[in-house]
Amino acid sequence: MTTGVPPLDDVMGARQELTVVLPVRLLRAPCWAEGPFPFELGSRRTDAVTRSTYFAPASARALYGAPGRPRRWYLPLDIKHDGLHLLGMELLRAATARNPEHALAVLHFSVDRPLLPVLRALAGRRQSIAAEPLIGPFAPDGLLAGIADVRDPAAPFAIARPYTISFMTPTTQDAPALRTDLEGALPATADRWLWQLASRSTPEDFPLPPETADSQLKDTVRISADWSALVLRQGAAFLGHRPDTGAGDFFEFGALHSRTVYLDALLLGSLQRDHIDELTDELSEVFNSSRLARRVATLERNIAVFRSTYWRQHLTAHGAANDLLLAFQNQHRLPTRFNEILAEAADYSRLVQTQESQQISGALGVLTILGLPLGTALGILQVLDDHSVSHLLIALGLSVAAAAAVLTTRYGRLVLSSLRGGDRGT
Repeated sequence: MTTGVPPLDDVMGARQELTVVLPVRLLRAPCWAEGPFPFELGSRRTDAVTRSTYFAPASARALYGAPGRPRRWYLPLDIKHDGLHLLGMELLRAATARNPEHALAVLHFSVDRPLLPVLRALAGRRQSIAAEPLIGPFAPDGLLAGIADVRDPAAPFAIARPYTISFMTPTTQDAPALRTDLEGALPATADRWLWQLASRSTPEDFPLPPETADSQLKDTVRISADWSALVLRQGAAFLGHRPDTGAGDFFEFGALHSRTVYLDALLLGSLQRDHIDELTDELSEVFNSSRLARRVATLERNIAVFRSTYWRQHLTAHGAANDLLLAFQNQHRLPTRFNEILAEAADYSRLVQTQESQQISGALGVLTILGLPLGTALGILQVLDDHSVSHLLIALGLSVAAAAAVLTTRYGRLVLSSLRGGDRGT
């Protein structure tokens, strides 16, 4: 940051909202209300019916389920502790083929103290002086007791640390985030603040290299002149660019969107990432079993189910949600990884087809080797009208000897090799 700019870790915005997303193992369907958390603003209630009109039907089914098959539940709460106010929780069933109990827990907070230290503590920054927020009354183990188990905190960072979505609007004192006027250009410090909120870091945690700053910020979404969003691998952030005037300000609507439809766009991206991670693992284990054909058939089916159920790059006619989903996908290289999965699966499918063709050819070769001498011998006996049992047994013996001799040739060994290869691949 430039000299004279107040550090963001000392700044408290006019409006600060925080959403925390945790991977959990669902033990049972909760006795909560079905659907996403229905935040309200005036006469607007963001329940499943309202949000389903915003999203394409396939995306809505992935996020909210279908009649009689709920995928999402919510529980209103009112817990305040250490400058945080827990408004409620959600659970989204995110089952995969290998992890049918996988789910995402979503905690909705309002923050009444500087936001960045809370984010840094959630990210586990070593230099963070703030206490871990998800303890005491906010401990997920207690909030979800008997319903879901939280992932092992000793697991890798990308899995164990929560994903955060923060929303902050500035006061008149927060010049680094403000436009000079409605059509004025943003100061460079605005995107630096946005980066810190999304990355959950200060320049001391992670000094952003000036040479790569533009590429790091290339996925910034300019939702309007009023506010911007940035999606990174471990978090997303929304930052206002004019002073928040309080009750009745547009930012009330912006905060509502960040907690609802924009959250849902990022949740869909999380579902896509988890399924692509699992498909990648399946690809790496294809040759760990002798049942290659069966493994490849299962893999192809899982790819088809994922593609028809979750793989969307267009959510809605409203552009911002699409932009946020595309930014999430780009951060995790999901389009590239999925194309690689399709290409690798196609290679394995061709390999299975080749082995099956070899097996069929080998079987036909064995029939030829065994059947030709026997058929020839029996045909000769029939032509000679020879009904002697001893002659028949001699013919059978000679046929077996001839077949055994053929099997010792290069052609016979090739046939047997094809059969053995086919057995290993089925």
